Amino acid sequence: MPNDNSTPDPASDKMLQNERDIRARLGDQPFDFDSLHVISNIYRAAAAVRRRAEREVLSGYGLSWGGFTILWVLWVWGEMETAQLANECDLAKGTLTGMVSTLEQQGLVQRERMQTDRRRVTVDLTTEGLSMIEEVFPIFNKFESDMSADLSTDEKRIAAEYLRRIITRHDED
Repeated sequence: MPNDNSTPDPASDKMLQNERDIRARLGDQPFDFDSLHVISNIYRAAAAVRRRAEREVLSGYGLSWGGFTILWVLWVWGEMETAQLANECDLAKGTLTGMVSTLEQQGLVQRERMQTDRRRVTVDLTTEGLSMIEEVFPIFNKFESDMSADLSTDEKRIAAEYLRRIITRHDED
């Protein structure tokens, strides 16, 4: 739902033209173009948000998107095993290991082997990590507000609900 107060946006116009071009090129085939457009726009939106967040907010703190996500998850839910942390951050366990190593070198997280099973490792924020996420998150949330400023509160809630539907449909498979 476009906001009635919106002004013409060349980037949006280009995306609409791209969608028309796709339909013109492939329209003789039985594809679900509406689904193609929604999924490709989800991908583009996620990539755009991530790039801008890393450039405008996170790089100033020496954080990547993944590093920020790890700090945020640990801040909200507390210490957890690496397998659960990887799942919560939607990262492969190997990718998480590298990111946790970087955060550990920065003094933001600490790993500890579990006494009951030395193969299992937990990760938690250090005092510095806690200070970092408490400083960064309000700035990041302001960035989120700015990125979604053209949507009303109701539109934000509706968009979030629609995205939850797509995400949970994926999780069912």
